[in-house]
Amino acid sequence: MAVTEQQALEALKPIEDPELHLGIVDLGLIYGADINPQPDGDEVKLTMTFTSPFCPYGPQLKASVQRTLASLPGVKSAVVNVVFTPPWDPRTMASEDCKIALGLGWDEEPEAGPDLENQR
Repeated sequence: MAVTEQQALEALKPIEDPELHLGIVDLGLIYGADINPQPDGDEVKLTMTFTSPFCPYGPQLKASVQRTLASLPGVKSAVVNVVFTPPWDPRTMASEDCKIALGLGWDEEPEAGPDLENQR
């Protein structure tokens, strides 16, 4: 039975961005996986990005993702392609929890509180 994209994403959830300390799946750094079932094991090709093209932890992060995918039962080979198009944008790609952790999503005007000047 072939591994699914959902299983691959679940396996990657514990991997955190070393600088942000948030999961790469929830950050939206994983763009997709192509799984090609073969008689002797699945071939997994994953597309991902980094928070920045200049990410100093990029090679280690890529290696960690590749190791995790290769360790899944039934996976014969795992290839990780790093792309920067489209560029990562946490406002549209990250989960709601990550947006909150990053301080995003607070664009709304705060509700007006009591008028302190008139209370004096």
